Amino acid sequence: MQVNWIRWIWIAPLLLLLGSCEDFFDPGQDLVIDREQFFADWSEYRAAEMGLYGLQQNLVEQMLVLGELRADLLEITANADRDLTEIYNFQISRENKYASPANFYKLIGACNSLSTQLEMAHPEVLDDQTEITDYDRLYGEVLCMRAWAYFNAVRIYGKVPYIWPSLTTVEEINEYVNTPGQYVDTLEIVYHQGGYYNDTIRKDSVILMERKFLDTEAVIDSMVRVLTGLEAVGVLHNKENNDASWEATVWSNYSRLFLLGQMYLTRGDLAKAEQSFYPIMYYTNPESSSFRFALGRRFQNSKWRNIFQGIDVNEHILTLWFNKSYQQQHDLQKLFSVIPPNQYMLKPSRLMIEKWEGLWDGMKIDNPGDEKPEQARTTKTGIPGDFNRGHGVSFAYILDEEMMEEEVVREMLEDKRLGNEKNVETAMTGVDTVVYKYTLGKNSYDQDADFILYRASSVHLYYAEIYSRFQYMGNDGVKTEISTSRNVLNDGSYRFDSDGMGVRGRVGFGDGDEAIYIGNIVYKHDPVTNEIIGFTRYPNLYTKQLYMEDQVLEERARELAFEGERFYDLMRIAKRRNDPSYLADRVAAKFPPDRREAIRTLLMNENNWYVPYFE
Repeated sequence: MQVNWIRWIWIAPLLLLLGSCEDFFDPGQDLVIDREQFFADWSEYRAAEMGLYGLQQNLVEQMLVLGELRADLLEITANADRDLTEIYNFQISRENKYASPANFYKLIGACNSLSTQLEMAHPEVLDDQTEITDYDRLYGEVLCMRAWAYFNAVRIYGKVPYIWPSLTTVEEINEYVNTPGQYVDTLEIVYHQGGYYNDTIRKDSVILMERKFLDTEAVIDSMVRVLTGLEAVGVLHNKENNDASWEATVWSNYSRLFLLGQMYLTRGDLAKAEQSFYPIMYYTNPESSSFRFALGRRFQNSKWRNIFQGIDVNEHILTLWFNKSYQQQHDLQKLFSVIPPNQYMLKPSRLMIEKWEGLWDGMKIDNPGDEKPEQARTTKTGIPGDFNRGHGVSFAYILDEEMMEEEVVREMLEDKRLGNEKNVETAMTGVDTVVYKYTLGKNSYDQDADFILYRASSVHLYYAEIYSRFQYMGNDGVKTEISTSRNVLNDGSYRFDSDGMGVRGRVGFGDGDEAIYIGNIVYKHDPVTNEIIGFTRYPNLYTKQLYMEDQVLEERARELAFEGERFYDLMRIAKRRNDPSYLADRVAAKFPPDRREAIRTLLMNENNWYVPYFE
């Protein structure tokens, strides 16, 4: 990715307003100016736009920790601080820094401020009969970002305060949230060149606001209405510098559709979720006639790692861009890396590592069938390990601050298969397991890996989830799409073009006996030896649908581990099945045996799935 613009840095709005490097490093001191003066031309709006993305960046660490550490794929190390330990144990105090909604307040307040300014100065953004301009596109970005903030906040807290459009500072919002009954608003914003910093002055009149909280259903209902009513989303910054990555680093129509699809899925409306994801699944690049988000050869096999070493619009739909050179950093590497000065407070769970190491390339099964399934045998175990997404990419084995060579890890897995326990113990003595996805291509001081919010493979996996359950009335009766779900995962053959390879197929596990199979009999394999150790009968459509849904969630874990969505994936399926044990069993399994039952009992109560900040 060519970086032709300083993006989202907290000083970016100032840089946009100043004319030279000398001016930038020696800015004037009179930085607070009124609304009319600040929004004099497009550059000021653009500055405010970049300020919003800076606020969205500030949520990255919180989003990842709460979305992953409460699930089954991540756990704490002995170095974990009190805040992380509380989250891991589901004993989150109000003082926990990851529990605070302050950064959501900041983003929502800033979105309120800029959307109000646009509505006042450019009322055409509210008129769908006028020609679409960059003000319409910016307005769409602001409302998408606000909807995203509300949606993610309600997934965390279970309910969120409705923040009235006139509330634009954290101080105002905190006072409003903590004021029972009616809140008296007597403040008016005086805008600052920073785009989202501000001071306030008193009004002559007051506004009375009733404090109210929105649950998940209310948030989705209100935000869906907003998002479906937008004319346009996303300022086309790449017109100026021909940097295509801009389209994936600001809100666009595709990220809007992604968010809508997420909301519909959360609500359980599979038909509308499918309609939202469809334009992404089948988007054709008009310049090349290729399908942009098809999961093709661009990131095939070992090239899958390149997804995390740059921004590519064929995979990235919305990504928060970071760069150490512009002081845009986060603490993810500090949390995950074992190499000083990082602190190694979080690590992948053994459950997650086994999901990658439990895939076998090239296995063969003899005598499969419904009549005598007990006669089936693994005639060729294949090669263990998903090395395209697992070791060296999403996670790594680290020994003496160096990543273990792939060949050494392969030998260890082969020794494990053969039962050579002493060799395995020797190879793994002193080895740390680390999340590596945010260290790829970085040194230990960078702390600036991009953070992907939405990407193409996630859409495909949502599509597979939808079709695992989809039923509709056809001319010949009820039709199902469970085979489409399988094909999305395996090889991409559900598409009407030849670009797609499927989620598993793209990394080499989509064909032969290693592909996901749906039948009356599904075999169970030993995760270490890959020998068949049993089988399960799936006698009807419903049991097959549940099995397929489980396989989609397994693949989401391998493909999207540590990207912030795992806990919400488990919540969504548990609620769809009306079965809290779906989440409780999986999360409890990562804990030591003597703690599993207590954690499971805690999580059987859905109220404990939310951060109890607004109790």
